[in-house]
Amino acid sequence: MRDRTEDEQFIAVVQAYRQDLYRTAYAFLKSEESALEALQEVTYRAYKKRKQIRQSNYTKTWLIRVMINYCQDVLRKQTRKPTMAYYDEMTDGSKDFSETLLLDWAIQELREDEQTLIFLKYFHGYTYEELAKHYEVAEGTLKSRIHVCLDKLRELLNEKKGGRHDG
Repeated sequence: MRDRTEDEQFIAVVQAYRQDLYRTAYAFLKSEESALEALQEVTYRAYKKRKQIRQSNYTKTWLIRVMINYCQDVLRKQTRKPTMAYYDEMTDGSKDFSETLLLDWAIQELREDEQTLIFLKYFHGYTYEELAKHYEVAEGTLKSRIHVCLDKLRELLNEKKGGRHDG
């Protein structure tokens, strides 16, 4: 009986974070089909390793990390081919398409750990405090890491734009 209750709890948790996991997969894989496949695979992987979660308040972060790792594995195995639907959704008519492509390219140029930091902070809205606790570092250390990532993004974007500095 206990196993059934644990299974039901796991299902409830995955359902609660389903949209966040899907958005994460879609941002990396650029396709609805690939994102849905990733969601299915990550649910299975997370279920197998659910005992690794140390604190339940980090479950969402842990699940997103599993998703990011899965997506990065998929991208390593294939040639990336972004779809127009992804960019249409990203631009939302409010941004210049070329700016969106450029930012996406720059983020992909970062190391995996840097991509994850940027993604958790700016795409999922985690606070510095939450991220510091998750990474088990001081908040100042985390802020420095994010600042370094943002500097790298700025440098990449300025190089790609031909050395212009807009800010």
